[in-house]
Amino acid sequence: MTANNKSSLLYKDASRHYIWPQLSKEEIVRGVPVILSGGEGVRVRTVDGDEYLDLMSTTARASTLGYGNERMVDAVTSQLRTLHYGGTANFQADVTIELAKRLAGLAPGELSATYFVGSGSEANEAAIKLAHLYQRSAGAKPRAYKVIARWNAYHGSAGGAMGASDWLGVRHPSEPGYPGYSRVPAPTCYRFPIGSTEAEYADICADMLEQQIIHEGPELVSAVIAEPIMQANGVQIPADGYLQRVREICDRHGVLMIADEVISCFGRTGELFALNHWRVEPDIMTMSKALTAGYMPLGATMVTSRIHEAVDGFPDIHTYGGHPGSAVASMTMIDIVEEEDLVARSASLGRTALRLLSGCEELEIVGQIRGRGLWVAVDFTSDPQSRALPEPTMLENIVQRTRDLGALVSQNGTAIEIAPPLVITEADLETGIAMFRQAIEEANKQRASYPAAGGAVE
Repeated sequence: MTANNKSSLLYKDASRHYIWPQLSKEEIVRGVPVILSGGEGVRVRTVDGDEYLDLMSTTARASTLGYGNERMVDAVTSQLRTLHYGGTANFQADVTIELAKRLAGLAPGELSATYFVGSGSEANEAAIKLAHLYQRSAGAKPRAYKVIARWNAYHGSAGGAMGASDWLGVRHPSEPGYPGYSRVPAPTCYRFPIGSTEAEYADICADMLEQQIIHEGPELVSAVIAEPIMQANGVQIPADGYLQRVREICDRHGVLMIADEVISCFGRTGELFALNHWRVEPDIMTMSKALTAGYMPLGATMVTSRIHEAVDGFPDIHTYGGHPGSAVASMTMIDIVEEEDLVARSASLGRTALRLLSGCEELEIVGQIRGRGLWVAVDFTSDPQSRALPEPTMLENIVQRTRDLGALVSQNGTAIEIAPPLVITEADLETGIAMFRQAIEEANKQRASYPAAGGAVE
């Protein structure tokens, strides 16, 4: 069987037997899905035999150590031979306990105890449950069940995490969902519906959060959940002072602060955790993705010693929570990140990425370029004066043209992101961004063919 025949059969099998997440049938027919067959370093291969420079860590931003890292593979393989499963509840693997201790030494503030699950969605679900349980167990707010999230947040696609989500369209099809969730505005870059600057709008968002807590009843509000840097519309970095105000507001009203670091943990933003940019300490923090560099499924929910001591038993269970293979993958990832100084490398290469993209803001279709570490976004517009929304087809074409040139980038609302593995070389970063820039410049020349989308974005 030839490679092309095998590829055709796989795509046919996928159309019959696989449910693609997020993709419409029209997108599937247009050939949006990509089936990968291999990867090495920062490059991936498809079943069609094409090779791409991966500037997105496979869209999920999880593959922080690249593909085929032999040290990661050897560590997981060795653990699976020794003990492939550690059980649940009254059984657990030794390496999982070792990982919990290791994380306690790395996490900010008083975070000291970890509950392991299988994904970021599950980690946020556990965080919300633990917040409710703490408020009851501590006794000060026994009726607290409400959670305040933010506009355009994404915290997962299951249970309470889905109830807190407002992005990727996962919530509305399942509504009515869990009771007790409300949302307030979140700081945004480039476009903001109120105020004249990003900093002014961030202050308004913080004020709205406090007013929402008061409106809902502080005695009923269990937690506020927030991504330190939001992913919606690409790398939404809050103005300095905003997260500090969220922390102060939560303290003032006895509300727990849950930091969703599922995307941003372990170096993605040029800090070990994104909150470290602002020296803010949460009550609960969630992690996934880079937690194992994508080599094994794992999510983690960390709480402070105060919460851990107040909660006597956690009525929750996950068959694969803290899987020993995943635990070893995580500890090996931490070793590699520390030994190769990948956090500092992410910060340095992130500055390089911004430099390589500099000048693009002079193009008519580009509104703003922003980023922290190796997580960078180019936000587009159909009118730089009004900051009107870009025409979606234009962004799709830029993503596809970049792919045709040999690199993978990803559309995120009004922006296109790059978030390559932290091990990417400067030469590969320059090569990939040159392809991306070419696609942007070509689209700018063709801008007259794209109708203005208009409107505003939350």
